[in-house]
Amino acid sequence: MEFTFTFLMLFAHALHAVGPLLVFFSFIIIVLGQWVGRIEGWSRFDALYWSFITATTVGYGDIPPTRKITKILAIWIAFTGLLFTGLFVAAMLETVSRSFSETDRLEQMQERLGVSPESAYVLPVDPK
Repeated sequence: MEFTFTFLMLFAHALHAVGPLLVFFSFIIIVLGQWVGRIEGWSRFDALYWSFITATTVGYGDIPPTRKITKILAIWIAFTGLLFTGLFVAAMLETVSRSFSETDRLEQMQERLGVSPESAYVLPVDPK
């Protein structure tokens, strides 16, 4: 359980650090998707849906672009989605690595002090 708390805390910090880039990439995906939707004559929701399906490289094919320019924009959306996903995964992997190191360091410290991991969370009781 200690690893989970450490991971969540460090992951929140990592997302805070890379958050502006993730927001920027999301903004690019949305703007390009809306541009493609306007050219193709799709509704705003369909354009949003299509842009994120393309960005995640799922590509269901239910709403395909038909014009040359929109196909080029689809490539840019997919590339931006790869950058978004890569950044997110890199932050997660770094967090997992740091969490293992932190948890291991804490266990070694408890071992040197002669404190069991279970008793580290128990408050001492006043004998009075």
